[in-house]
Amino acid sequence: MPDGGADMFSMTVGEIKKLGDSRKVEVLIPDFSGSEDSLKTVIGASPDVVAHNVETVPRLYPELRSRADYGRSLNVLRTVRKLKPGQLTKSGIMLGLGEKEDEIFCVMKDLLDAGCDFLSIGQYLAPSKNSYPVKRTIGAEEFELYGRKAKEMGFKHAESGTYVRTSYRAHLYL
Repeated sequence: MPDGGADMFSMTVGEIKKLGDSRKVEVLIPDFSGSEDSLKTVIGASPDVVAHNVETVPRLYPELRSRADYGRSLNVLRTVRKLKPGQLTKSGIMLGLGEKEDEIFCVMKDLLDAGCDFLSIGQYLAPSKNSYPVKRTIGAEEFELYGRKAKEMGFKHAESGTYVRTSYRAHLYL
């Protein structure tokens, strides 16, 4: 699709909003290859939250996300806020891929600097034997630390735990 699917996101949000009830709509979008027009299309539908996950720390992008770009992902969040000030944004990171603690805190700071409101932090779980292996299992205390630190740093809400994914307890973010 020339717009990366932005029109489908927009139409879906529009159809949900037509129901006229109190449902909140969160969209988890790709980076649209950096297209500002695609972002305009999505936020023009007025989702309650626009989510775009950075997934991991910048050092691991070449091996784990070779077709993605960390800076472009941050720019997605930055551009959403520029185009629609006040638009709530969210991102997520998976742990256990070989990242270091200082890198995790740097990602949190980068996300806040990009205007990100909400953060989800979860354990990477390899989907198959052929997938990138889990390098480390994160303990509950460490997840609690990251969640607490995210809130202290300024995120409006953060969820952090083994099975946390972007949509995990999404109703608590608003």
